[in-house]
Formats: sequence, structure tokens, C-alpha cells
Amino acid sequence: MKKYSEEHVWVARDGDAADTATVGITIHAQEVLGDVVFVELPEIGASFTAGEKAGLVESVKAAADVFTPVSGTVVEVNEALRADPSLANTDPLGSGWFFKLQLASSAELDALMDELAYAGFAN
Repeated sequence: MKKYSEEHVWVARDGDAADTATVGITIHAQEVLGDVVFVELPEIGASFTAGEKAGLVESVKAAADVFTPVSGTVVEVNEALRADPSLANTDPLGSGWFFKLQLASSAELDALMDELAYAGFAN
């Protein structure tokens, strides 16, 4: 189940009991940005606290920071996205993910919006 931040980033646990989670930008974010042409992904091993800048996305219209919605340490980045940034447009909730985190505290997920709350927030 995906959770959403006010910065238009989603996070989903990798399995119900997993202590890792995948992070990406929302459909709303990619629609506002337009055609994504470049992504800057964090380094594997980098640690972030919730709300901290963890990456960058550039489009033909704008550039925007990507803020991690939860605290943790980066365990994987999406090299396919780095090679083909348009995946952030074509499949932002799937193959267009940005990075995976080893969660510092899964309780932080509870503070984020569910899909219904995010839909109301984004519109």
C-alpha cells in the first residue's frame, strides 16, 4: 500500500513485514513537471531524515527537489530511471521509482497520507 507526502512523493513498503520501502514521485508531480529529462538519485549508503532532500528531477519546464517522506538509508537506486528519465512520466508509480530505503522507523509511514487523503490534497 502506497503512502503519500505533501511534497508529492510516494513510499511503499516492500512486502507487508519488510523494513525496506520504495520511493518515487506521484502522478500529480510528474504531470506538473512535464516531460522529465534528468534525475539525480542519491548515493547507496546515504542516510536521510524524513523531509530531507534526497534527489532532483528536471523536466523541460522546471526542476524540483525530491524529498524523502521517511527516514532511512538508501539501499538501492533505480538505474533504469537514470538511463531513461521518461520512466518517471510513463510509469511514476511503478518502473519509474527513484530509490529504496532501509527504514529507520516504520512508524513514520503512519504520519503520511493514504491514497484517498492524497487525492483530496492533490486536487
